[in-house]
Amino acid sequence: MAHMVETMAYAGEVPWHGLGVPVSNDLTPRQMMEKAGVDWTVEKVPTVVRHKGDTISTGTNALVRSSDSKVLAPMVGDNWEPVQNEEAFDFFNEYCLAGDMEMHTAGSLEEGRVVWALAKIKESFDILGGDQVDSYLLFSNPHKYGKCVDIRFTPIRVVCNNTLTMSLNQQVANSVRLNHRSAFDPDKVKETLGIASEKFSQYREMAEFLSTKRFNMESLVQYYNQIFPRANDKKEVKIVDDLTTTGKRAFEVLQTQPGANFGAGTWWSALNSVTYLTDHELGRTTDARINSAWFGINQTRKIKAAEKAVEFALAA
Repeated sequence: MAHMVETMAYAGEVPWHGLGVPVSNDLTPRQMMEKAGVDWTVEKVPTVVRHKGDTISTGTNALVRSSDSKVLAPMVGDNWEPVQNEEAFDFFNEYCLAGDMEMHTAGSLEEGRVVWALAKIKESFDILGGDQVDSYLLFSNPHKYGKCVDIRFTPIRVVCNNTLTMSLNQQVANSVRLNHRSAFDPDKVKETLGIASEKFSQYREMAEFLSTKRFNMESLVQYYNQIFPRANDKKEVKIVDDLTTTGKRAFEVLQTQPGANFGAGTWWSALNSVTYLTDHELGRTTDARINSAWFGINQTRKIKAAEKAVEFALAA
């Protein structure tokens, strides 16, 4: 299995996934790119097919990396505009400076198809007498068709390093996406991200609400069954033993996860058992988990886990 994390560098504290090479926190965007191994460009190259000795243009382009001529995307249209890593990092650094943030981690996932950077925002909250949540800004620059530049706020629970990419209200987006069909517009992103503090405040309200609502065994079993459902199995789930293997593991993690003492017996603890399990246990490797936690199925699962936790808490 190929590693999802191709290259990575980090400044400051070791990131939750434990990957990457350490660097100082005063690097320029270009220096950070070099240390993170993403100081390369991408180019649209016309594609052709060979038929009966003739070379025929397909009318499409491939996205090719300059450093090793690796094809990152086999087909993109003429109106698809790639965002170069240097341009993306310059913008991200400019935004970090404007918001008094520090670029913390950067790297490449999926063999260069996703380039990303993570900055720590100087904003946090704690509940239950010391359960601290810090806020980070995650920027991704995908070099593949059908994907756009993505910027979102990612709260991280300090005690267990669980990543959380969600907001209290599903209707309020917690990210900004730019389409590659138009030129990269930093001003548009900055304008949209002006609501960042409001979104973090909403997340805090959700966390505080969940920490005041207690679950019972029946509702907890139903919660895990909805997050980790049985595939094509109509069996009625009433007790822990009826859960899937992953659901049972989530129930075990409830008591053993770091920070289990904060809000024990509440829906905040139940939500954190899911985020801990997805971030730190599900998946064959650490680098596969980080990719899934931020951009894959586990990101979707955690959003659903938060929504369901709120539903159950409201009914408690």
